[in-house]
Amino acid sequence: MTGTQAHEDAAPAARETGRRRIHPAWIVALVALVALIGAAGFRAAPGVLMMPLHEEFGWSMAEISLAVTINLLLYGLVAPFAAALMQRFGIRLVTVIALITISAGSALTVFVDSPWQLMLTWGMLIGAGTGSMALVFAATITDAWFMRRRGLVSGILTAGSATGQLIFLPAMAFAAEAHGWRIASLIVAAGAFAVAPLVLIFLRDRPSDIGAARYGEPADATPAPRPTGGAARLALTALRDAARTRTFWALAGGFAICGATTNGLVGTHFIPSAHDHGMPQTTAAGLLAVVGIFDIVGTVFSGWLTDRVNPRILLGVYYALRGVGLAFLPTLLSAEVQPSIVVFIVIYGLDWVATVPPTIALCREAFGERGPLVFGWVFAAHQVGAAIAATLAGVVRDQTGHYTVAWLSAAGLCVVAAVVSISIRRSVRTADRARAAR
Repeated sequence: MTGTQAHEDAAPAARETGRRRIHPAWIVALVALVALIGAAGFRAAPGVLMMPLHEEFGWSMAEISLAVTINLLLYGLVAPFAAALMQRFGIRLVTVIALITISAGSALTVFVDSPWQLMLTWGMLIGAGTGSMALVFAATITDAWFMRRRGLVSGILTAGSATGQLIFLPAMAFAAEAHGWRIASLIVAAGAFAVAPLVLIFLRDRPSDIGAARYGEPADATPAPRPTGGAARLALTALRDAARTRTFWALAGGFAICGATTNGLVGTHFIPSAHDHGMPQTTAAGLLAVVGIFDIVGTVFSGWLTDRVNPRILLGVYYALRGVGLAFLPTLLSAEVQPSIVVFIVIYGLDWVATVPPTIALCREAFGERGPLVFGWVFAAHQVGAAIAATLAGVVRDQTGHYTVAWLSAAGLCVVAAVVSISIRRSVRTADRARAAR
């Protein structure tokens, strides 16, 4: 066959591709984004509801923080098993069950009158539900549906949690102040429940389910076989093999610090800390919502950069910038919103989960097809770090009356994370795999 003939034979296929307005992978990504937004409501809830619960029931900040700690632990520890369940039984089924669990847990919270009940609803039910809708969900969708633009897509999906925070946080703060914290909790329940039918109708597990290939993959590519065996075995085997490498422990350690300095510390305790300085709770909640705005920009841009820049360098820069911000935070908080705190919010927002796309990329680079499962365990470390920080910060506040020690300690940890991330080794084999995946 001559070159001219080959070109002519390929022309109809090219025209057919051109007529397709949008690849189905992008529709799946959009539905996944909406699902992440719906599941993100509770991520904003603790910061808004901690003070109302403290004032109504007289529970200590440490008691309330313990419920958040349980939630954060399950949010992380459920993630690798959820990733295995998605690979084994399908993304759609696991996602719908997770959304219903979040909705039920948040609705039942309105009936609590003792700390153990809060630990059951906030901690166990919502922790298990949000864990199944954790960032590993974004990694699974990206890996299943995309061969190209993976960094960008993982950045967009990761930003879904920030979008949810942006949507829910101001509404919850207003509802909690105007109508009570129970109404705010019901808002979360309604948001998660409303998304479930959309997922059930529009989300598909794999491109082969609709006769398509992954975005950027040849149309005649052979679909990867669905994993066999129990989900727990898949998850634990991935952990066993990954744990033998230095790369896994470097990623897990850095991501644990990431969780401690986002969900665990700032996400949970920024509003109470600002309240200690005389700032109204709704104003502090508004600042966290601004974090959500810039988080969207920062995470999507980070995903774009991850397709083009060494992810180790990106992680080092992100953690270093975060540490600088936390070191200055104790001097920035006051009763009024000053320009300096706005600058902190903007920088911290851009950096909030910008670490996720390069971390997912490094998991894929080092562990291949097991990347989403390994990322599930790395994300579990993220939540262990968040849980420890949430509890210790509550204890620090109870013992000292302020959060200064917590902020400065977190700044020091960020320096450690930056150094560890930059030092992650890169072999020739993983470098070739990374280039092939872009």
